[in-house]
Amino acid sequence: MSAPEALRRRPLYGQFPTALRFCVRDQTRNRLAGLLLALFVPAWYLMMDAMAGRTPLDFKLYATSEVLHVDGGHLTLISAGLNSVTIIAGFVVFDAVRKALAFDRRLVFSGYRHGTLIGAKFLAIALVATAIALYTAVAMLPFWRPGLASWCAVLAGFTVIALTYGALGLLLGVLVKHDLEGFFLIIMGGLMDTFLQNPLGNPLANKPVLEWFPSFGPMQFAVGGSFGQTALWGHLALGLTWAGAFGILGLVIFRIRTRNRTHTDG
Repeated sequence: MSAPEALRRRPLYGQFPTALRFCVRDQTRNRLAGLLLALFVPAWYLMMDAMAGRTPLDFKLYATSEVLHVDGGHLTLISAGLNSVTIIAGFVVFDAVRKALAFDRRLVFSGYRHGTLIGAKFLAIALVATAIALYTAVAMLPFWRPGLASWCAVLAGFTVIALTYGALGLLLGVLVKHDLEGFFLIIMGGLMDTFLQNPLGNPLANKPVLEWFPSFGPMQFAVGGSFGQTALWGHLALGLTWAGAFGILGLVIFRIRTRNRTHTDG
């Protein structure tokens, strides 16, 4: 029996821990992303908080049609956190997937099942995205200390947008041909997406067109939970829908790009 055939005959639980370890290692050894997380996030909060001040703003909750009168500085901290998470989560996953694609092909040739690699990548993205969101939410506390329930709503919004842009990083990692293209799409997409949700910088932030942006659901949930004591679960699910769509499309392309044309999956 050949080595690839022997690997294919191994049970799923025999391959999965190794595949997961590879995926988590690839996504956590990016030193630049670590520096961005440790230094950029607090500096970004500091700068945005100083620029926003305490200007009162009106923010519309679309699920209830309620207009909340909120502190502009606190609202800006939420959008700044969302922005930080989009860039870092997308960058981490994109860079890891791009660098590991050739290695993943070798794993498939050696007998690893596509389902194993796909499941490991998705779980690794979820773990790393959650860690990034948690750090970003904790880093916000020196600038604004909401109640526990309000902070948890912000954390949930951060986690969902991290999953969304992590999934987008996966999609771009297996789709685009060059690093610069992926970095540009993640950075510019994240900046535009989250910036447009804040009425302080965008007078059109309460317009219905923003419902079509990935950060709309997480922003609505975070603001509704932290300022309006309203749990907009449908909007949080909307954010997860974006994450699922990006992730499924990326994993389909990943399967095609790593397909072993000389051996079947078995």
